[in-house]
Amino acid sequence: MKTQLQLAIAALTLSNAALANDGIAAVGVGGIVFGKTDAIAMKKEVLNISHDLISVDYEFLNESTNDVEETIVFPLPPYPAALQGSDTYYGQPNGFSIRVDGKPVAFQSRLVARSPEGEDVTAQLRKLGFSNKEIAYTPAFADKSGKVAAFTEQQAKRMIQLGLLEKETREPTWMVEVNYVWTQKFPANKIVRVHHDYRPFVAGGPGESGMHEDFAKIYCTDNSYLNARAKVAARKDGYINTHNVSYILTTGNTWKRGIEDFTLNIIKRKPDELISLCFPGTFKKIDARTYQVRLLNFAPTQDLEVHFGNVDSDEDQSGVLPALPK
Repeated sequence: MKTQLQLAIAALTLSNAALANDGIAAVGVGGIVFGKTDAIAMKKEVLNISHDLISVDYEFLNESTNDVEETIVFPLPPYPAALQGSDTYYGQPNGFSIRVDGKPVAFQSRLVARSPEGEDVTAQLRKLGFSNKEIAYTPAFADKSGKVAAFTEQQAKRMIQLGLLEKETREPTWMVEVNYVWTQKFPANKIVRVHHDYRPFVAGGPGESGMHEDFAKIYCTDNSYLNARAKVAARKDGYINTHNVSYILTTGNTWKRGIEDFTLNIIKRKPDELISLCFPGTFKKIDARTYQVRLLNFAPTQDLEVHFGNVDSDEDQSGVLPALPK
């Protein structure tokens, strides 16, 4: 049963960002393929989500009698190259890091561009002279960002022929996938603690015209939510900023028994933010800004989508995670 969480009456704002649970995978010529381990259990996960910063802590246990070494992948959901609203977005979030037992760990970033049909078109774009940075942060935005070179006419012509660029709008058609990859050793019968934190990407959510049935299904919004939104809109001359945050949970199923002990903290930056999401279990209010749910033996069947509100666009976004409940 999906539980609707709606916190306070306020406007809507959040980051359209997404990262994921660590997962067991293999990396080859054909790309990244997620698998399943029968040796390593995810004993605990604590996931903290705010619109400024996301942090996640895991405890893994190798339950076999032998040391195990695995390829670990932390994937981002694909995003359209044509829909990047933030000048800070490069296909990688600010400040992403991996710490294992308190020590930083080196990782690789793997990027793939896919056509609307799902075909890997990365090699075609590189053949046209595009770097990973230009694929992840498309040159279509160079005129306003100055961060990558603009398309040349020769490149644009060939991209249109390949179906990688809209002829009229000159917007790229590909989707971008970014994965963080590293190798992790799991000593037999020993807890390994892994920590990630990062500042989410920032992109706008739907305006009034976008509050349709699909949006309600994704975020479990109902009439009480829409009424709260209307009250805020009345105070703000009808204009409300809207943002969303996503997080891939389903890769947690690659571990031995899924997620044995899962805690999700949804953290507001201020008490009058509005939050809506679909999630199993019952949330409890920890303090004025934190709502928490805990699930045991959790096998996620869908990923997490969170909608925050009443976050003014001119507020400081320092990337400092609000204080968490002890």
